[in-house]
Amino acid sequence: FHGKAVRVQQRLLQRFPDDLALRNQMGVTFLMMNQASAAKDVFEAVLEIWPNDGFAQKNFFLVIICNGTDIQNESLLSDGIHFDYHSNFISDFMAFLIIVHYGFILKTTDSNNAHGAHYMRRGIDSGAEGTQDGRFYFHLGDALQRQGLTEQAYEVYDRAVEKGLFLNRYQRSLYNVDHLTSRPVWSVEQTAHTEFFRKLEANWEVIRDEGVALLSVPPQDGFRPEAENLQDTGDWKQYELFSRGRKITANCVKAPTTCALIESYPAAAGCKRGQVKFSVMQPKTHVHAHTGPTNCRLRAHLGLVVPSHVHLRVANKMLIWENGKIIIFDDSWEHEVWHNGTTYRLILIVDIWHPDLNDQEKRSLAPI
Repeated sequence: FHGKAVRVQQRLLQRFPDDLALRNQMGVTFLMMNQASAAKDVFEAVLEIWPNDGFAQKNFFLVIICNGTDIQNESLLSDGIHFDYHSNFISDFMAFLIIVHYGFILKTTDSNNAHGAHYMRRGIDSGAEGTQDGRFYFHLGDALQRQGLTEQAYEVYDRAVEKGLFLNRYQRSLYNVDHLTSRPVWSVEQTAHTEFFRKLEANWEVIRDEGVALLSVPPQDGFRPEAENLQDTGDWKQYELFSRGRKITANCVKAPTTCALIESYPAAAGCKRGQVKFSVMQPKTHVHAHTGPTNCRLRAHLGLVVPSHVHLRVANKMLIWENGKIIIFDDSWEHEVWHNGTTYRLILIVDIWHPDLNDQEKRSLAPI
């Protein structure tokens, strides 16, 4: 549907090239298609409006998007032109929808947390239709946290909880099933997967040896950098074995025992909303406070090579890894990692279906 919409909008722009509202609508369509870079190009092109479009149109969009303060666009500002906010050039809700999406792009595509937070906050605070989306609250709070503005971030999260967008201020996943038991940290016995986890612990040394051997594999075939921009310092890499309920055969060839153990247990091997992977973290690494996308899984960590001074916070609970031991938490709750040790930390991460899900729910849930 959205692809057809873009094609129609492109044809209309060929006929009406000076229609600013049409260009803005095309940018929003790209956002709905998760094509943030294309949307960014559209919105920034609007900021380069040619002179015969008129000063009023030019400054209308500049004030909405830039508020006259965005240093990225200062050279485009004109003197002596004042924007009439009650202009019917485009609707107020569309203006604020553009603002919040523009901030979302700056944060998620350009990693510009300060400007992204500024525009997302303006859009959200308007209360306009389309701006009260969990994604915007999620990324506004995250942008604030990454700037060290933790109290402001939790104020944003609490507002989202009041609107029913998050489960609580620490549990901010967006793809949820309502009836599931919620706690940040689980014991092995609480998971209903006790036998499986004890089997992993019993075989931890073999799993460790396969993980350590993979550290010497060339980069093109070995561990890959964490791809979600979650760390602010250090080095953190992963080696996937299962993803979205599917075995990665080419990788499992290099870790046959580990993969056989996982494959023997469908709740892990077939978890469409999770992964199984080795995770290696080097000293002086800090992973930002963040949350996973869904409450439909639990995340287990099996300690394989664990130095001292490495810590995991889940909500307000501090955890440490131990060689050969499983720790389990719900990664839809906020968690953060510090590696202040002197040697690498290696663990096996295993996502497994939440024990409260029934078989029909597992079959019907879309992969993540």
